[in-house]
Amino acid sequence: MIEEFAFDNSEERRKVRQNGTGWVEVIAGSMFSGKSEELIRRLTRARIARQTVQVFKPKIDARYSVEEIASHSGQTHMSIPVSSTAEMLALVKDETEVVGIDEGQFFDDAIIDAVNQLAASGRRVIVAGLDQDYTGKPFHPMPHLLSIAEFITKTHAICVKCGSTANYSQRTMDSDALVEVGAADKYEARCRRCFVPHADTPTMI
Repeated sequence: MIEEFAFDNSEERRKVRQNGTGWVEVIAGSMFSGKSEELIRRLTRARIARQTVQVFKPKIDARYSVEEIASHSGQTHMSIPVSSTAEMLALVKDETEVVGIDEGQFFDDAIIDAVNQLAASGRRVIVAGLDQDYTGKPFHPMPHLLSIAEFITKTHAICVKCGSTANYSQRTMDSDALVEVGAADKYEARCRRCFVPHADTPTMI
């Protein structure tokens, strides 16, 4: 389930391009909400438009592939795994027009300045990531990226408990670590009513 705010439209994007500057698009939501799928869709369209595209992902995310970003539905797109924002910036080519970044919440704080820098250089930057952590709190640096983005897309999943619109990522295994990479083996999509941090971990049953 994907919702785009009214100001996120092609006419506004065309004006930005005419002004000679780039812009930032952020796709944010819970797990299983289609963030990576939407990112892949936009990157594919950019390639069809014969734009030069580079895609990056954090090395820590190797759930489905080491060198591809992948949606939970099975869609993939080649990417470059990096261990830091500095490494990513060093790999951006001069001719690159579109920069895609998946799992933005796993990048260091330098990603904020990097995204601004890339947009200021005339590039279109598309970042996808979780806006909340497993406790339901803002997942830094995504909130900051949302604040500087020209275009924001909020995605939603379906609650596995009741079928309502899900906006939270329920961790279902026992861990207090902020970063715990996983998929359906460790997380479920939950609505506001059904989301209870740690309620389903083995030690609580």
